Formats: sequence, structure tokens, C-alpha cells
Amino acid sequence: MTIQLSVKPIKQWSFYKERPLMICGPCSAETEDQLMETARQLAKTGKVDIFRAGIWKPRTRPDAFEGVGKEGLKWLRSVKREIGLPTATEVANANHVNEALKFGVDVLWIGARTSANPFAMQEIADALQGVETTVLIKNPVNPDLELWIGAIERINRAGVTQIGAVHRGFSAYERTTYRNQPKWQLPIELRRALPEIPLMCDPSHIGGARRFIYEISQKAMDLNYDGLMIESHCDPSKALSDKNQQVTPNDLMELLSRLILRQPVSNDNRFLDVLNELRSQIDIYDDQLLDLLEQRMSVADTIGSYKKANNITILQSSRWEEIIQKATVKGASKGLSEEFIQLLFKAVHQESINHQNKIMNS
Repeated sequence: MTIQLSVKPIKQWSFYKERPLMICGPCSAETEDQLMETARQLAKTGKVDIFRAGIWKPRTRPDAFEGVGKEGLKWLRSVKREIGLPTATEVANANHVNEALKFGVDVLWIGARTSANPFAMQEIADALQGVETTVLIKNPVNPDLELWIGAIERINRAGVTQIGAVHRGFSAYERTTYRNQPKWQLPIELRRALPEIPLMCDPSHIGGARRFIYEISQKAMDLNYDGLMIESHCDPSKALSDKNQQVTPNDLMELLSRLILRQPVSNDNRFLDVLNELRSQIDIYDDQLLDLLEQRMSVADTIGSYKKANNITILQSSRWEEIIQKATVKGASKGLSEEFIQLLFKAVHQESINHQNKIMNS
């Protein structure tokens, strides 16, 4: 599925100098001094293209710091005038859009809670009708590709052409290594559906801790993302929100100095010949995998017929537990991660259930 959008290539954005486009600044605007000092330090690095700060903060709990509100827009305007950096802030409704534009904010981003709400997205789209600005749309809280695409389409149909997507990870009930699960396949599928859309990564919100920011940023660069949104504070220990995932401007500079930027294509014929040969091998193995899955489903069909004849339920929980435990152990011995084995076998198991369900109810 490829969806046509009217989108301006990122290399034509006035903010863009080189890959990656860097959007940096504190999670929240707290005081004018904090904002100006952070902006000064970030500007000195020479690496930051856009200065970001949250003015309105949608927090999970009511007693958390929810931003300074409209007053912070004056501080962002001062950053733009005195430091010379374009500015960005999050908007969650039409009023936020109107106020941010009134104070000359250059980039509006839409957060994960808002992008999951089509009503809120349409309200924001209506407020942007006829406005020339830049809008970045974070993925919805839950891993729903259609919601993400729909949010982007609404903004694009309002006439906004300087538009990008931000991958910030997905919420999960269970505890994971990162604050939010990356689920890298979803942004890959987004780019497949919307090949022209600029794609940014927000490693601060994916990781939830500064120690993860480099590894997530590097993976984003390896996957050919166009930019990074990294939270940076002049004194993270005193931050009023998300202090553990913010880095100082100096630490940001050190992190960026270690990033390896790889090229998306090559003109080396020898490299291309070897790559094509290896890809041919992959194609053969993929065909063999499909043949094996067909054979496995054929056996599942036979089992379904046998269960139907003997009036036995499809799901046998103890048998499924046995399969998944055995596969996890064997997969680990073959260098396959537990996460991959779980995802693969759950998908195979669900397809087996679907096959048997058709037989049961035919």
C-alpha cells in the first residue's frame, strides 16, 4: 500500500543543513533563564537546527508539572530573536495552534496522545487551514499504523506540505528495557506506505533514560531516518519533567560526535554484485520458509478436522505453552532473540487457530 501525499522534501526545508536534522531542547520550558541558557549552550554546539520546548505538557497524573502555558511562548520568541534558532513546541488543540503561531513558533509537533484521537487531529487540521508552517506528528501511543497515517493525512489535507513523522515508541503495560517499545517495524511500514514522508526519531522518549539515547539514535541512523529529536537541558538534575531522559548540551555534542552516518545507496559495482547475490540467497530461504509454513498449516488443518470429529476445543493451552517454551530455548541456541521467537510463533499459532476455526465452523 502506497499513499500519495503532497509533501515538501526535507532537503528543501529552510531548517535543513545536513542529515540528521537536529531538534533539541528541554522537555519543558520552566523559566525564561533556563530556556535561554539551554538555547545558548545548544547554539554553541553548531549542531542544533531547531530549539524545542514543551509549553503545554499533557501528563498522565494530575499533580505532575503540566507546563507554564502561554507565558512560555514569550520565552520561545526571545530564544528565536536573541539566539537565532527556529523554535518548536507541542500543540494538542486549536487554541494551542493559534497561540503558538501568534508568537512565531516555527515548528508544531503533535504528541502521541493527540495523534491517537481523530477528533483532536481534525480540530488541529482545521486550525491549520491556509497556514504555511511545519508540523511533525508523533506516532500514537498504541502501535496503530492506520491511526498514524490518518493523522498525517488530516494535516496534509489542511494544506500543510512541510510535514514529518516522529517515531517516539509505543506504550506497553508490561515493564521493558526501554520506557516505550520501539517496534521498529512500524515506522518501516509507515515509510513503505508514505515513502516521501520525512522520518525523525525521538530516542529520549523511546529510552526514557539518557544512557539509551546513543544506541537508539545510532539505530535510527542505520535505518536511514532523517532526523533526531533529543531532549537537552542545561541542568537535567533540576528539570521539572522527565529529568532522567535529558542530556546536557555538552553530553549531546559528545553523543553526536560518535554517531556513524551511513549512506543509503552505493555506486560501487562490486558491492552491488555481492549484495544482489546475498539477496538472491535470502529470496531462496524466504521461499523455503513459505513452503514449510504451508506444510505446517496442512498438518494444523488435519488436527482441526480430528478435533472437530471428536468434539474437542481448538485451543489447548498446555500444548501452546510447551511449544513456546521449547521454541524460545532452541531459538536462543541459534542466536535468535526471545522477542523475535515470541512474535514469530504467536503469529504462526494464530494462523493455525484461524485455519482450525474455519474447519470447526464449516
